[in-house]
Amino acid sequence: MQAHPVMQAFIDTAIAAAQAASNPIMQRYRGSFEVELKADASPVTIADREAETVIRKVLTEAFPDHGIYGEEFGADQPDAEYLWLVDPIDGTKSFVRGTGMFSTQIALMHEGRIVLGVSSAPAHGELAWAARDRGAWLNGERLQIAATSALAHTHLSLGNMNTLARDRDAWLALGELIPQVNRLRGYGDYYHYHCLAAGQLDAVIESDVNILDIAALSVLVEEAGGRFTDLQGRDLNLETTSVLAATQALHPQLLARLNPVRKA
Repeated sequence: MQAHPVMQAFIDTAIAAAQAASNPIMQRYRGSFEVELKADASPVTIADREAETVIRKVLTEAFPDHGIYGEEFGADQPDAEYLWLVDPIDGTKSFVRGTGMFSTQIALMHEGRIVLGVSSAPAHGELAWAARDRGAWLNGERLQIAATSALAHTHLSLGNMNTLARDRDAWLALGELIPQVNRLRGYGDYYHYHCLAAGQLDAVIESDVNILDIAALSVLVEEAGGRFTDLQGRDLNLETTSVLAATQALHPQLLARLNPVRKA
């Protein structure tokens, strides 16, 4: 399906950047390299930096007036009308351990709204993309979220939960929710969002993310027919740190259960 010529150029460039990044990533994968720890104790490798360098080169050559906000090298022209959000290896811990559960995430934000996303998982051969009003696609096949509307039929996946687990009320609310669903899994990283968009899962909950981890995936889920917010039901922005993503029917039910009215 062809988009407006300008949007099609954005889509083609983002896909090209993700594919170019897969070369240094897969050359280093399961090889020998040093692992450094950043200030937040998250790991970083030479593959992260090489991949982001490649992505920035592709994006900048195509759109020199656009800004870029990347995981490894920070922000360049952050106030530009168009801002690219880049995580060269989302799931570096998995990359380091050789599990393959990692991806390259590239999203485009226009005046504060995320309009395009590419999610590439080279170790598993998955390339997904989505753009506003153009649908969501995985390896050339259009994605469609499930029609699940009942909690009793819900397949739920949990991701990073550290912050939620430290909040007693939130943890209890999650504990009360879990027995109401049909199946609980913890697929994590890009994978459970690909599954959600493909109708293989019905909901994803995470309390510890970075916008660079999820920006592209949010477009994928929404263009497949789902709803994607933070855990308080707010739309995504650069400060977002949590996720509640689900089918349209399940999202308000989950939101209400995860945010019960607290007694004074």
